Amino acid sequence: MKYIHKEPAYLLLEDGLFFEGYAIGKKGTTTGELCFNTSMTGYQEVFTDPSYYGQILIETHTHVGNYGVHGREYESSSAKISGLVVRNFSRLFSRTEAVESLDSFLKHNNTVGISDVDTRFLVTHIRDKGAMNAIISSEISDKAELERLLKQCPPMEGLELSSKVSTIQPYFHGNPNSPYRVAVLDVGVKSNILECLAKRGCYLKVFPADTPYEELASFDPHGFFISNGPGDPAAMPYAVETVKRILEADLPLFGICLGHQVISLACGVKTYKMHNGHRGANHPVKNLLTGHCEITSQNHGFCVDREEIERSPNVVVTHVNLNDQTIEGIRVRNKKAFSVQFHPEASPGPHDSHYLFDQFLEMMEADAKERTLV
Repeated sequence: MKYIHKEPAYLLLEDGLFFEGYAIGKKGTTTGELCFNTSMTGYQEVFTDPSYYGQILIETHTHVGNYGVHGREYESSSAKISGLVVRNFSRLFSRTEAVESLDSFLKHNNTVGISDVDTRFLVTHIRDKGAMNAIISSEISDKAELERLLKQCPPMEGLELSSKVSTIQPYFHGNPNSPYRVAVLDVGVKSNILECLAKRGCYLKVFPADTPYEELASFDPHGFFISNGPGDPAAMPYAVETVKRILEADLPLFGICLGHQVISLACGVKTYKMHNGHRGANHPVKNLLTGHCEITSQNHGFCVDREEIERSPNVVVTHVNLNDQTIEGIRVRNKKAFSVQFHPEASPGPHDSHYLFDQFLEMMEADAKERTLV
């Protein structure tokens, strides 16, 4: 076996915790909010999820990279994480369908990372202390210089990031002859969400994050979809205003993750930064309408305020997280609008919640019949 020379790398947290390890991916320096994902597989889908923009990701699974990178497992056009922290990193892969190693993928995507870190200790630390910024470097070893650079990294709270990952120009997805048209507000959409809608007979026009309601409505859609994405939803007044206009028009509306938070804000319910977010593919959620438990895929660091939502005359809670009782789904009273905090497309993850896409389709079908009768 060819000997691989390992170069040193360093990880510094804003509270002073310091780790030494080995460089993976691109040689360089990166900063971002430190977070962790508990999924055992699906690292490529996770790394390319736009919701991770601005974050350094810790993989809690011990071995990362062993099955390489596949051309069909992208959730966007490139890696969106700011940096990567792992324990055991494999530069070799065993899957015959893989097109390249994870190390090669990280280098092609200009992603800086560090391996051979005690991730169990690190995750326990930020689980107790809360999410915080960090810096990874494979070119700077001076701790004082790392501290200086880390202080320049802005906190996630108050940060608007959707405009960094959204499409610049509108584009179409799906079959133009499909029976239903859906206007998608792209605040960081995953490709598999678009596929889940297209497979159910929806022709999609995907619009930039700051698109006003009038332009969305010019597509003459049967329904509107607000996507997942990164950053603080409270820093997105442009999207909140657009959703308010959609609710006034009373057309079918569906939101996922950041879209769920934006819909809540449009209904007058505030969001807040969580001590630690939910990121993984095994989070239990109870559907209050059916009484069933669903195992869900999640990726969020902000949440809808439970006390506010329970006082709201406009919103009904439909789903709750069974780990911490946080709000996971709502419907808007007397409107054709609903949303969930988790990811029903589940890429990676279980398919328990695929029914939500069918529910959106049924809502558009019923609304179209209603308007025909009128």
